[in-house]
Amino acid sequence: MKYAKKPASAKFLDADKRWHANAEEIAGFLSAANPNWSKDMLLTMFNDHLALTTKQATSRLNKQWAADIAAFDEVYVQAMLMADDLAKGVIKQHPEKI
Repeated sequence: MKYAKKPASAKFLDADKRWHANAEEIAGFLSAANPNWSKDMLLTMFNDHLALTTKQATSRLNKQWAADIAAFDEVYVQAMLMADDLAKGVIKQHPEKI
């Protein structure tokens, strides 16, 4: 995300658009693989993660170290919540394996 230093730039906006399109594609794939994961839930989760990751990258690139650390903590917590939601879907889909 080298363009994150200037989030209003055309190159950043293009990269961000493609990043979110990829999240939508992954959400569609995963929701088709497990009926316990709705596409909307996954897409919200992924878009939230991308926004937080962008926040962290922007802070780091702009050498705003306190904001970088705070954003890392937000990314970490959100990633753990994503892992929990995905694990719950797997458990519901395959309870006999748990």
